[in-house]
Amino acid sequence: MIETIATKKAPGAIGPYSQAKKCGNMVFTSGQISLDPASGQMVGTAIGEQTAQVMKNLCAVLEAAGTDFDHVVKTTCFLSDIADFAAFNEVYGAYITSAPARSCVAVKDLPKGALVEVECIAAIE
Repeated sequence: MIETIATKKAPGAIGPYSQAKKCGNMVFTSGQISLDPASGQMVGTAIGEQTAQVMKNLCAVLEAAGTDFDHVVKTTCFLSDIADFAAFNEVYGAYITSAPARSCVAVKDLPKGALVEVECIAAIE
């Protein structure tokens, strides 16, 4: 059975998608950018500030699905500038300490001019 995950503690989808889908004992999140869940406005102008909000949003989605960062098995990270890689890693590493598999790439543009977007796949125990 596939279940749609939704929480008001993370920004609502800004398109025809859900925050996450739960399938069996796995959850697949949509990419999160640094939107404030209450206002829908971007948080921060620097990579560190935006990454912190992205991770808070992901945490809320994972919690709504019944899991957490310790159970993340894969992340995909998108940066608008690869020069932000080290600063991104500093904040990302404070939230995700279990060293999941990861891809991190630079992209031309992200929604709403975001500097970073992260999606993940996590196990549910």
